[in-house]
Amino acid sequence: MVNNQNTVISINQPAYLPWLGYFDRIANSDHHIVLDHVQFEKNSMVNRNKVLSKNGEVMLTVPVKTSGNFGDLAINNLQIGGPPNWQKKHWQSIYFNYKKTAYFKKYADNLEYIYNSPWLKLNDLLKAQLSFFLNALNIKTEISYSSDYTWRGNKSELVLEICKKFYANKYISGMHGKEYLDIDSFIKQDIAVDFQDYQHPCYSQMSESFCSHLSILDLLFNHGEKSLAILRNSQ
Repeated sequence: MVNNQNTVISINQPAYLPWLGYFDRIANSDHHIVLDHVQFEKNSMVNRNKVLSKNGEVMLTVPVKTSGNFGDLAINNLQIGGPPNWQKKHWQSIYFNYKKTAYFKKYADNLEYIYNSPWLKLNDLLKAQLSFFLNALNIKTEISYSSDYTWRGNKSELVLEICKKFYANKYISGMHGKEYLDIDSFIKQDIAVDFQDYQHPCYSQMSESFCSHLSILDLLFNHGEKSLAILRNSQ
């Protein structure tokens, strides 16, 4: 099959309450692939992120079952564990820290519904959140999940395999990709590689001094429908 269109692909692992740069890469792509079949890495941002409180940053972490299973923990199979009241605690943290923001009421009901729903697998929660955020930001990029397909390679070979599968003419990589991507192999396939060097924007928030690299929630609650323009004008 021949692809006659210019297709920009981005790939990223799923993330809990992702930061702005996560959505900038998706918004700049025609097709985004959520890399959810790979191994879960401890201390990654797959199951945690930061929100803002009156005392500064607060890390919210979804507890997951990892004991004795590292090396055999594909993200799409990872089960949520820990105390059963973690959802209530996360929602209370979000509610009490953001209830006075200009756009909290606009998104609160849909977000609270997510936190009131039962979740057994982390990936199911992250899918629901991603759908919510893309809708809130009005991002129309096509989304696929790597766990729906069978792949042979890993690292650079895997990225190239995905790009070829979805007929990419350009791949947007994170800066970390410079450490492992075999650029020559992409050139041979006529696939350009861009590295996202995201410059985080400053915006008004409920803090005396600006706090950067928080969850997208912070921007949404403070700026609503203007959020996408703010995060994309950061370049």
